[in-house]
Amino acid sequence: MSTEKVPVSVVVITKNEEENIEKCLKSARMADEIIVVDDGSTDRTVEIARKYADKVITKKMDIEGKHRNYAYSLAKNDWGLSLDADEVISDELTEELRSLFKNNLDHAAFTIPIKTYLGSYWIRYGGWYPAGKVRLFKKDKFKYEEVEVHPRVFIDGSCGHLTKDIVHYSYRDFHDFFTSLNNQTTQEAKKWFNERRKIGFLKMSRKFCDRFLKAYFLKKGFKDGLVGFVVAYGNSLYQFMSYVKYWFMLREEKEKCEKQK
Repeated sequence: MSTEKVPVSVVVITKNEEENIEKCLKSARMADEIIVVDDGSTDRTVEIARKYADKVITKKMDIEGKHRNYAYSLAKNDWGLSLDADEVISDELTEELRSLFKNNLDHAAFTIPIKTYLGSYWIRYGGWYPAGKVRLFKKDKFKYEEVEVHPRVFIDGSCGHLTKDIVHYSYRDFHDFFTSLNNQTTQEAKKWFNERRKIGFLKMSRKFCDRFLKAYFLKKGFKDGLVGFVVAYGNSLYQFMSYVKYWFMLREEKEKCEKQK
């Protein structure tokens, strides 16, 4: 394999990722620059990151979208590649990137397929693969929405599509899967609470059913067996759990206001 560097800055945001960060950063060594922005890790994440990264910055995350935009602003290259600490750039993607940057790039950003694992199981169906996400972008043409959870991306220009994978070792087991679901729905509920979103029980019930049916049947999640069923159920449960937590926040706020009267 070639050792030629790719003129891109790989940016990784971390917090307590000592189990994953070395494999992640080793896979990014083809990049001209590696940047790690750490959210106050209390394990060996920063120590390990310093062995591989060109820049290691410690900054507490407040708003995810704002935090990501700050991290990408540190890049010296025109092009950035966003990588999570539990992700790895495949050898095939490395070669695709080398070939890509030998030509003039007409797009402002590119999606990259994400190959996600639950333990040792690759989730192939239910909409999980290739599930391309915008990960490679021209810095001055790209921005994240500055919200706390699941920020949208804004691209000033067209978006191309790469074909080789980022490998995502997302969940160690089902316990990890549901812990992540619980944490993410709490953040989603907080976002809705801040926005005072108008959402009702019937709408959420309908979304729950629609999401499961689409993931499990239309997108063939059943081909992943028990894993496919659990993942489809978890995805459909996301909106409903967010709603229940949001409803409880509104209820607590109402009771607090009534007590203050």
